[in-house]
Amino acid sequence: MSPVILFGLLLVVSFGVLYQFLKPSRTEAAVQQRLAGIEPAGDIGDGTTILRQDRVSSNPWLDDLIRQLPGSLALLRLVQQAGKDWSVTSVFLLSLIGAVVGWWLASLAIPSVPLSALLGALIGLSPCLYLYVIREIRFRRFDTLLPEAVDLMARGLRAGHAATAVLEMVGNEVADPVGSEFRAMCEEQSLGLPLREAMLSLVQRVPRDDVRFLATAILLQKETGGNLAVILDKTAAVMRERARLRGQLMIYTAQGRITGWILCFAPFIMFGLISIVNREYEKVLFTTPTGLHMIYGGLVMMLLGVLIIRKIIDIKV
Repeated sequence: MSPVILFGLLLVVSFGVLYQFLKPSRTEAAVQQRLAGIEPAGDIGDGTTILRQDRVSSNPWLDDLIRQLPGSLALLRLVQQAGKDWSVTSVFLLSLIGAVVGWWLASLAIPSVPLSALLGALIGLSPCLYLYVIREIRFRRFDTLLPEAVDLMARGLRAGHAATAVLEMVGNEVADPVGSEFRAMCEEQSLGLPLREAMLSLVQRVPRDDVRFLATAILLQKETGGNLAVILDKTAAVMRERARLRGQLMIYTAQGRITGWILCFAPFIMFGLISIVNREYEKVLFTTPTGLHMIYGGLVMMLLGVLIIRKIIDIKV
């Protein structure tokens, strides 16, 4: 192993060990997050805004630098929607380290430079893919708990509570992630943000159709009047009917989804098994121009097949 590569690996491991020992505890992190959430982003005296702005890094000059990078704000929104307290800087750094280490490990096993770079890029994108998966799991749990929260709001209104009181009740009594999102909305209202802006902020954090329905119902009732309890009852019924229809569609499209997963992973599993049995058998794919062209063509056709299957089974409810 090259001394430079060995030094780089030792440096990464050393920084990882130091980070584990020096990082704040869970309680300290929660306190810092709470303080960061209520402190203003600027000073009134110099003419800047007093509204809090989401930071991509705890370092001010690094925050301004990373904001200039394309996709930094979208990555910040992804981290928030996934319910993680990661910084965009740490995600970028982790992706960079993963891409470099993945490219180096792939270059040891695969002599083709483009394929090694492709594998390194895929490993570098793994933190973003992890966030996408966590966000989808969180959103599905949110969709499951939201009808219960809407029913609780309707019962609270019938009992004589105000709209802001029932929103706070949902934040305190319904499980996360619904409870945490409603608590954040109530905190924004307590700090002076109007109900409309707080609801739109909730829709931005949880961009789901059911949340849009709820926000539309509450804001329309606030502007035009009416019995909000009855509106919420009908909204909860629509949410449950949509959930039932989504479950039926999941059953009907199960075969297509299984086919897509098989098409995606079966070639790589077979490649790994054959490589374990006979390493020289598949070496010709990486050492000859024809083999490389077959790999590139197979990857492109596999990607097209997965996209076509996904388009077929992606039915909007």
